[in-house]
Amino acid sequence: MNSPMEQKTTTENVKSLRPFFTLWGGQAVSLFGSQIVQFALIWWLTKATGSATILAAASLVGLLPQVLLGPFAGVLVDRWPRRWVMFVADSLVALASLVLAYLFWSGAVEIWHVFALLFVRALGGAFHWPAMQASTPLMVPAEQLTRIQGLNQMLQGGMSIVAAPLGALLVSVLTMPALLAIDVVTALFAIVPLLFIAVPQPKKAEATGSATLSAGATAAGVMGKTSFWTEMRLGFHYILSWPAVLMLMGMAMFINFLLTPLAALQPLLITQHFQGEAIHLGVLEAAFGLGIVAGGILLGVWGGFQKRIYTSLVGLVGLGIGIFLLGLAPANMFWLAVGSALLAGSMISLTNGPIMAIFQAVVDPAMQGRVFTLLNSAAMAMSPLSLIVAGPFADAFGVRTWFMMGGVLTLVVALTGFVNRPLLGIENGRTPAEPPVVIESDTAVPLVTAVQPE
Repeated sequence: MNSPMEQKTTTENVKSLRPFFTLWGGQAVSLFGSQIVQFALIWWLTKATGSATILAAASLVGLLPQVLLGPFAGVLVDRWPRRWVMFVADSLVALASLVLAYLFWSGAVEIWHVFALLFVRALGGAFHWPAMQASTPLMVPAEQLTRIQGLNQMLQGGMSIVAAPLGALLVSVLTMPALLAIDVVTALFAIVPLLFIAVPQPKKAEATGSATLSAGATAAGVMGKTSFWTEMRLGFHYILSWPAVLMLMGMAMFINFLLTPLAALQPLLITQHFQGEAIHLGVLEAAFGLGIVAGGILLGVWGGFQKRIYTSLVGLVGLGIGIFLLGLAPANMFWLAVGSALLAGSMISLTNGPIMAIFQAVVDPAMQGRVFTLLNSAAMAMSPLSLIVAGPFADAFGVRTWFMMGGVLTLVVALTGFVNRPLLGIENGRTPAEPPVVIESDTAVPLVTAVQPE
């Protein structure tokens, strides 16, 4: 039987997580609407153009804000109240969906209007995602971070299971204005809670007037004295001084080059190779989603290997195999494609969840906005190039070729990770909330004089 002290601690822990799960629940509802609309927009482009180049261009438009604006967004996320960053980002996306709904209703919509909405959605995500990720370790106990990431993976997969088939059904029975209205309504579930929930900010150090900040001072304290560009430089230095992260960034850039085009090419894999319709695309996306849920459940219950990076590398091996089999599946074996998508989805959870937990555990909370956006921008930097290449490549050689090539090369990258010592030591040599030493000059431009990782 638990002691009164243990019961009190448990009650306090549950209460402390209520704001996070209230926020998380609202985001889940909003994500549901967003995925339905995303499905509808991509399917509309597929039927309207039938072009791999157009679909690749649509994905490119959705990536540019993350790649080009990510580093700037990260600095602002660390400077501004993260609660209001998320509020404005969600509101902007809802407003853009409302405008596009009017254009569809009036019959004035053009392809570039759809591209514009995809751009605005990505712009909102460039601010919202790092704000939410950087807020999570301030609202959740450190020992629960891996399980929370497993829960996030389950959410992504669960929404794919429900949203993709439902999106396929709604595309056939609802008009585009009605579908876009769903996005606006569900966005309110994310926006309204932000008016009432207190999202913690990193603690700021008191200004002491001294020239030197000790190694124990928080990065947020530094931010109060430094310029926007100095804070950005500090974020770059934080990452560049961490060899293991540089290795991970290189791998992520190459993997994203290979796999980013798959989402854009998937509708054509259905229509051109399997001779399918929207329902087949919905089933395939649902299989991905079910796999992500299964992987998230496994990660949440198991927690992964003691060294989180091993869990990610094992997941990457399985992901490569699943993608290769998806491209290999014959036209009369759609069930094999579904099974391959299930495998790939489950491996996505095992790959992504531990990586996010590693960074949430070892990076100073006051630096996380910059670190997350810089890492994300680097990972996505090759994606625009891959979309430019993959569209014409698929038109010339077929979409299956890109799937199989991507699967094989992903497997090769994963296997090399197991012999990469800096990468395997990514969790060593770092302690939470240990920022750099910064010395301020008379011109208030600080010089970084100590480096962090490893």
